[in-house]
Amino acid sequence: QVQLVESGGGLVQAGGSLRLSCAASGSILSISFMNWYRQASGKQRELVAQITNSGSTYYLDSVKGRFTISRDNAKNTVYLQMNNLKSEDTAVYICNAVFTISNYWGQGTQVTVSS
Repeated sequence: QVQLVESGGGLVQAGGSLRLSCAASGSILSISFMNWYRQASGKQRELVAQITNSGSTYYLDSVKGRFTISRDNAKNTVYLQMNNLKSEDTAVYICNAVFTISNYWGQGTQVTVSS
């Protein structure tokens, strides 16, 4: 069983930055993918960024060049650095860990970008 705890959300003005953290209760070395999803009010959940255990990354087109996902295996933590935030980035951001045959979700952290 893996527990994921997100932190770092908050209220920021457009153009500002936030860094989200997702701390896992156990080692993340055996995790195939670590994902950041987001869900805005009234909208479907969407995959924002992904990092594999080899360090390969994926980004949603609308965040490319603004968001950076990274992982610190020693701290069992994955980060999402978000720069030049826009009002459309407002959502609950949720961490997801995918193993070979199971996956786990965090509770989410609210990000609100004011214009």
